[in-house]
Order: sequence, then C-alpha cells, then structure tokens
Amino acid sequence: MLISPPASCLRLPLRALAIAGPLLLAATTARAQISFTTAIDLALKNSPKVQMAQANVDKAKAVLSQNTDAYVPNLSGGSGLGYSYGFPLGQPTLFSFSSQSLVFNYSQHDYIRAAHAGVEAASHILRDTRQEVAEDTAITYLSLDRTQRSEAAMDEEYSYAQKLATIVEQRLEAGREPRMELAKARRTAAQVRLQRLLLNDDETVLRDHLSRLIGLTVGLVKTIPSSIPAFPPIARIDPSAPDNPAVLAAFSNAHAKREQAFGDSKYAFRPQVYFAANYSRFSTFNNYQQYYNHFQYDAAEIGVQITIPLYDRLRKSKARETMADAIHAEKEALDARNTEREGRIKLANAATELQARLELADIDQDIAQQQLDATLIQLQAAPSDSATPLLTPKDEQNARIQERQRFIDLQDAGFQLRKTEINLLRQTGQLEDWLKTAVQTQSLEAMPAGTLPTITANAPVISGSSE
Repeated sequence: MLISPPASCLRLPLRALAIAGPLLLAATTARAQISFTTAIDLALKNSPKVQMAQANVDKAKAVLSQNTDAYVPNLSGGSGLGYSYGFPLGQPTLFSFSSQSLVFNYSQHDYIRAAHAGVEAASHILRDTRQEVAEDTAITYLSLDRTQRSEAAMDEEYSYAQKLATIVEQRLEAGREPRMELAKARRTAAQVRLQRLLLNDDETVLRDHLSRLIGLTVGLVKTIPSSIPAFPPIARIDPSAPDNPAVLAAFSNAHAKREQAFGDSKYAFRPQVYFAANYSRFSTFNNYQQYYNHFQYDAAEIGVQITIPLYDRLRKSKARETMADAIHAEKEALDARNTEREGRIKLANAATELQARLELADIDQDIAQQQLDATLIQLQAAPSDSATPLLTPKDEQNARIQERQRFIDLQDAGFQLRKTEINLLRQTGQLEDWLKTAVQTQSLEAMPAGTLPTITANAPVISGSSE
C-alpha cells in the first residue's frame, strides 16, 4: 500500500526552492561585482610581483643570518673505517666529531651591518612593490568604472544619433532638408558607433587586466561606483617630506654596499681568530698499537687559530671594486631622489590643471543640460507669432547628443584627475593612509546587495613588514 506524504511536506521543498531561487540568482550576480577595496586586497594577495619582493626579503634575512651565525659553532661527525696491513697509513677512525666557529674578525661587523641594510632595502622594495600594485589596481578599477559609465551614455547617444539620421532622412524626402544634412547625420551616427567600439575594446582590456590583478577568473568583472572612496585634497608639496619607498630602498642599498666596502678594506694586517675542537675514536684493528708507543684509542683537541693576512693582491683589488660600487650606488640614490622630487612637483601642477579642466567640463555639461531642457520646453510650447524660429525634433536629437557627449567628456576629465591624484598620493607617501581610511569608512551595510565582501577585515597592508 502506498502512503502519500502530507501536503505540508510537499509544500516545504517548493517553499525552500522559492526562497533559495532569488538567493542563487543574487549569488550569480555577486560573482561579477567587486568593490574597490576588495579588488586592491585581492591584488596584493595574488600579485607575483609582491610575492617576488617578499622572497627577496626572505633572502636578505637569510644573508643576515649567515653573517651572524658565523659566530655560532657548528658540529659535524664522520667515520674513516678501513683495514690496513703493515704500517698504518692515515688515521682510520671509528667516528669523529669536529666543531669550529668565528671568534673575531675586524670585517665581520661591517658585513653584518651591510646585511642589515640589505634587509631594509628589500623591505622598502617590498613596500614600494605593494604600493605599485595597489596603484595599478586602483587606476584600473577607476578606468573600468569610467568606461562603464561612458558606455551607458554612449548607447543613449547612439540611439539619439540614429533617430537624428531617421528624422533628417524623412525631412529630406519631404524636401525640407538638403542631402548634405543627411550625410552629416549619418556621419554623426558612424562616429558615435566608432567611439562605442573603442570603448568596448578598452573595457575588454581593462576587465582582463583587473581579473589578472585580483586573481579571479570572472567572466564579467563589474565595478561598484559607491565603493570608490572620496579623494583627499590635492597634497601640498613639502620639500622636507619623507622619501618614497623606492628612494629609501636606493639609499639602503647604497648603505649596504658602503658597509661591504668597509669590511673588504679591513682584511690585511688584521688578525682573524677562529675556534676549533675535535674528538676522534680510532679503530683497534689497524696495527696502531704495534708501531706507536703509548697509543690511545681516544683523541681530543680544543683551541683557537689566529691568522694575520700580510699580503693579498686579490683582496685589495676586491676592496677597490666594492668601494666603487658603493660610490655608484650613493650617487644613483641621490639621482633617484632628485627625479622623485621633480616628479612630485610636476604631478601637483598637473593635478591642479586637471582640476580646472574638470570644473570646465562640469560647466560645459551643465550648459548642455540646460540647452536640452530649454529645447524640450520650446518643443512642448504652443507656436507663437514671434520672430523666434520654431524648433524641430532634429534640434532635440542634436541637443541630446550634445548633452551625452559633454557627459562623457566630464567622465574622462574626472578619471584623468583621479589618476593623477593616485599617482601623487603614492609619490607623497599618502596612498597607504588613503586606502586604510577607505576600508575603515566603508561598511558592508553601505554596499549594494550582491557585492563581494572584503576578504580581510583589516585594511590592505602595503607596508614592507613580513608576517
């Protein structure tokens, strides 16, 4: 006998499906959207450049350990078993242990200081690399957001251009427009279509680049305009401002080479003291007791070895080489600082100019909007006997096209200003603080539904410290 389940049991899966359906749809949509701070966080975690820089930091720390561990006695063991006939040759041992270490060397402290400076240089390079990746990701994100806004406006502009061509063609057939006006209208539509294709190509490249930066194989990466943080005022150039990590790395590298040169120059006529110890257990089957009086099967020694280099042309030439490298590195660091200071001034001036261009583009867009509103009002107004010429649907489409084009120009001007501001934030050392402030001010509740949450609760770390 078949027993039918209760109706309430049948309703439960349908009810669960009805609830899960929108959630699955939202999850599918969420895969394509990513916030500004999440994109930077993922890029910092997945960037091969950052991972290579971190490996260089680990290598520099290993070099430092090698120089400091020279004072730590090592320990090795071995065996030299073998049978001999007649007079014993060599010292066959059952087992032996030996230990040695550096006790004193005039150059070793210089080498340790050089290794410390090498760690500082690698850490500065790591921090600069993280800021470079963060800058690239931020600019790419802003460029993709600008492209998405412009594409939407370009689609509207293209529809207006097509309507304009249709209206002009109809007026041409009615004998109210010359044929040249139709060619101009078609050219306008073709020009807008070309701009749309160029934007589409840029969007494809930007999506691919952003996907590679964040390490996600997302088919359509979409930006969230509301997640883009506000930009601080344009930084004022201060001559006493600290150097950026790239310049600090150059000076740390020069310091490391200088300490290395100091160490190489202290080789001759300076004692080198080493500690040494050994214990051996000799074999009992190699006739030692027959040829040596008072032979013992155990032997141990401990002591120090003192060496004073008197003449070494190779070391002397090496010291001159490392000193020349140190001088070259110091001058290179000074040149990098001068170039960086000049770049700050140029970026600050460019940001000021772009801000003025943005204001001009905003005014142009506002004028175009007012002209469009005035055109729509005149089209809806009743005809009068005044001398003012009547407007036609052709004028309306031209006004709409002009307004959309000014809107796109405004987006381009805004992006150029933001790009320059990000470059300036990095040059002045404020990029890290701006990103941390952006994460702290944004909350998940303020983001649109279906966005990807930030991977970590903390701000994207772009300092050179290793965890």
